[in-house]
Amino acid sequence: MITKLLSPMQGTVLIIDVQVGDDVAEGQRVAILESMKMEHEIAATFSGTVEKVYVATGETVLEAQELFSLEPKEISKTGEITKSELNLDHIREDLAEVKERHEIGLDHRRPEALEKRRRRDQRTARENLADLLDDDSYIEYGPLVVAPQRKRRSIEDLIMNTPADGMIAGIGEVNGDIFPEEKTQCVVMSYDYTVLAGTQGGQNHRKKDRLFEIAKRWGLPVIFFTEGGGGRPGDTDGMQVAGLDCLAFGLWAELSALVPLVGINSGYCFAGNAAILGCCDVIIATENSNIGMGGPAMIEGGGLGNYDPSDIGPMDVQRQNGVVDIAVKDEDEAVAVAKKYLSYFQGPVFDWECDDQRKLRHLIPENRLRVYEVREIIQTMFDSDSILELRKDFGLGIVTSLARIEGRPVGVIANNPSHLGGAIDSDAADKAARFMQLCDAFDLPIISLCDTPGFMVGPEAEKTGLVRHVSRMFVTARSVTVPTCTIVLRKAYGLGAQAMASGGFKFPLFTISWPTGEFGGMGLEGAVKLGYRKELEAIEDPEERAATYQALVDRMYDVGKAISMADHFEIDGGVDPMDSRRWIVQALKSSSRPKPRTGKKRPMIDTW
Repeated sequence: MITKLLSPMQGTVLIIDVQVGDDVAEGQRVAILESMKMEHEIAATFSGTVEKVYVATGETVLEAQELFSLEPKEISKTGEITKSELNLDHIREDLAEVKERHEIGLDHRRPEALEKRRRRDQRTARENLADLLDDDSYIEYGPLVVAPQRKRRSIEDLIMNTPADGMIAGIGEVNGDIFPEEKTQCVVMSYDYTVLAGTQGGQNHRKKDRLFEIAKRWGLPVIFFTEGGGGRPGDTDGMQVAGLDCLAFGLWAELSALVPLVGINSGYCFAGNAAILGCCDVIIATENSNIGMGGPAMIEGGGLGNYDPSDIGPMDVQRQNGVVDIAVKDEDEAVAVAKKYLSYFQGPVFDWECDDQRKLRHLIPENRLRVYEVREIIQTMFDSDSILELRKDFGLGIVTSLARIEGRPVGVIANNPSHLGGAIDSDAADKAARFMQLCDAFDLPIISLCDTPGFMVGPEAEKTGLVRHVSRMFVTARSVTVPTCTIVLRKAYGLGAQAMASGGFKFPLFTISWPTGEFGGMGLEGAVKLGYRKELEAIEDPEERAATYQALVDRMYDVGKAISMADHFEIDGGVDPMDSRRWIVQALKSSSRPKPRTGKKRPMIDTW
């Protein structure tokens, strides 16, 4: 019985592999058709001998049109290569070309660039990313792009000398060893200083746009290594005059308060690179960093003189003025700190320890005028090795730290009695207000340790815009929705104390005090002088006047003690210092970590 083979599609016959009389096995190719510019192999659906060929090469056929007729019979396949015989390690020519292009950009293929980094005691961009990311978790976007300079340089030159257009970027996992069950993917990006001094080229701007959109859509944190010289004037491929319509900076700024933005810098960071760094939630910088909104060429072009890059924004300047949040020795430490910083926003940990809480009873001197180190209290109260202080060298009157308590991440704001007696000046207020925004944006409860005589006062303080700066603490505190807890360590006077308690003692989830706490609407000595001026002036005997003054002060101290505040219910309790952790832990149970959000909680985190 003769059976016909039909065309499975409409197309043009390119090749006919069989002729009348040929034996054909089932699955054997008998023809090739071209359809919609694609070639399709036509195989026999049964075995047999070709009785007739109905079509010719070049002929157009319709779907289901007759191609061949066969007399069915059993025919075994011969000479076929089975899948098990394939060489799975064979590299085809097209794959070899791709693999070679990837290899060209790797460190071992660029020994001169690698040696330059070694001479500067720095790592390469790829080495930093390898240290940051969990093994085998990284996928890179745009590794084969080159600088858009085809009008002035050969493609061979660009491939060899401008790999990835100076921007290495992709997605990988961080801290998988700490969070094995819920690994956090991050967008990771690094300018490559070995390629055109890490400048911002046309393709690496597009790469930033792409990765920023991915971070926004999928809620991925971003860690960005920002070393580089800013905008690049040498790109030729494109139709632009100034390039001010690029999207990167706007897209980057939109991520503020949506996902954690971590900036790391080592070496020179100027102009556009510095603008990227300045938008980050946290800036981690090595001791060899120079950070500035304009590099030497820009300064010289503005007629402002000639400067060496090392003269611009050195670390001793950028630490003290608050630009740098965390100063580190080198890139190795920078990566370790970045991983620790990110961990606070990845969630709680379940393996923790803490110091003997009885030590807290002895860390504040019995002499109420004696200073002490508040950082020692923070280290003792919170989980061991969990403290990461931000902006240590700026706004010295307040200490801001990320920490954990029973594994749960929190933010800690503490007055520093070693600086101005704990008085809050403009810089300290800015530091605290901005830290509140950071904690609120990513749902970290805020623990406030209060020991302040109030806001700083005096003509010199007012020259700093004190009225506006310190008021930021009030408006920011009342805008946050995370729980806040206030523990008074010693002094709690006036507006400054209220600012440390989210605007007033009844606003926090709790306000408690150690036995060393002392309270007043203003400094008690000043209150006596102001409130009893007429009575004191009426006493003519100096010794009697001094004795009366001291008695009034002593009485106000007695009235303003923690136990007195507690029995008037102006605070929620006077507690044994060693119970501070228990208060925090139990109170925060009533405000468990909120479910992940799909959008922003705050419009942005203030860069200052």
